[in-house]
Amino acid sequence: MGRSSRYSDSPSIRNLLEVYEAPMFHTLQKFQTSVSMMPIRQDKPMAPRQKAKMMTSLCFISLILFVFPSFASPTLLFQGFNWESCNKAGGWYNFLQNSVSDIANAGVTHVWLPPPSQSVAPQGYLPGRLYDIDASKYGSQAELKSLINAFHQKGVKCVADIVINHRTAERKDNRGIYSIFEGGTSDDRLDWGPSFICKDDTDYSDGTGNPDTGLDYKPAPDIDHLNPRVQKELSDWMNWLKTEIGFDGWRFDFVRGYAPSITKIYMDQTSPDFGVGEKWEEFSLGQNEDSHRGALKDWVQAAGGVVKAFDFTTKGVLNAAVQGELFRLKDSNGKPPGMIGLLPQNAVTFIDNHDTGSTQKQWPFPSDKVMQGYAYILTHPGVPSIFYDHFFDFGLKDEITKLVVIRNRNGINTSSSVNILASDSDLYMASIDDKIIMKIGPKMDLGNLVPSNYQLATSGNNYAVWEKK
Repeated sequence: MGRSSRYSDSPSIRNLLEVYEAPMFHTLQKFQTSVSMMPIRQDKPMAPRQKAKMMTSLCFISLILFVFPSFASPTLLFQGFNWESCNKAGGWYNFLQNSVSDIANAGVTHVWLPPPSQSVAPQGYLPGRLYDIDASKYGSQAELKSLINAFHQKGVKCVADIVINHRTAERKDNRGIYSIFEGGTSDDRLDWGPSFICKDDTDYSDGTGNPDTGLDYKPAPDIDHLNPRVQKELSDWMNWLKTEIGFDGWRFDFVRGYAPSITKIYMDQTSPDFGVGEKWEEFSLGQNEDSHRGALKDWVQAAGGVVKAFDFTTKGVLNAAVQGELFRLKDSNGKPPGMIGLLPQNAVTFIDNHDTGSTQKQWPFPSDKVMQGYAYILTHPGVPSIFYDHFFDFGLKDEITKLVVIRNRNGINTSSSVNILASDSDLYMASIDDKIIMKIGPKMDLGNLVPSNYQLATSGNNYAVWEKK
């Protein structure tokens, strides 16, 4: 995480963030524009007073970016792949190069890329030789580095999908069981045997490892994360992904498979710019929303508060709400019903991903109401995540980008306040930070819920956003 997350623990700094974030963001935008438009004459040296003025401005901006980095880059995640990306002719990394500018121009700060290593399954979620990037179905190591460099050139950071709960073995041991692991290097890094498997994973283990600290994963051996060598060598590999490949942060796959304290170890030992965990649990609409989001909050806090979690509770409620049940978007305390109503600064909201949507469709958002979903998450607190399929394949790039522009222009951030104005079956309206008002739902008669000092900023099929004049 960046410095802002540490500083924000102080009430005085938090107040400064709330008071100055939006106006300072505008200041930075104006400064960037003025610098880009400043004429540079090669034939005449800059006057001392002009040079001093420019240096003062640069120092001021540098200080602001150092103390308040979020002013320059309000965090916005973009999932840069789907379930079928591994099958792209010519390689996904090469293909995605063509979309770097569109993604960056939409205000995205972090792009989430697929698991990078060799894997038994082409999508990357059954990894084996972790250092072997060339064997990935998405492209070669050189192509991945080139893609990451292209994003970096546009100011976008890259998040690796880290699959470490389980691992596929390279060959059988003397028992005839696949439990001999190969790291993908010429030395013995990540070259493990059956003792590195959780002892209660009886299909593969020799019984000498530590007990599993999370759920069992049947398709592959569960790795013993209490083993000091496992912790060190996985941390070394992740740091190699940063220094050699260029990744900036992590998306932790299937974090239910090991204790949250394990996630904290890897966060502490690798210091990513951004980290988020996939804690996907069964969701029962109208029965367990509070306990569901409470479990997400508990996981984040048990992991030391240094990592975010995908807000599956908001996903579940929003899925149903846009289908004539918008009243669900207000909890008993008058707050948003998802994790963003409990711990918004650690919540990553989303509409769909490679599992819930794409060709798997395990829990898809209603396809004709996707923009209502984005109108919600891009105006509310938390870190929103945009899905590749919606942005490109659904043709929603322009509509989504307009919402991002409004979010950034008004300084909407992870801890923005939400005042719910209406939550009926056919209408949800909310004021965020007393700067914008949004609505979703088919109801058109809004009464006097939109004050005269607000003007329409954008609208679409059953959604609209207003901002102050």
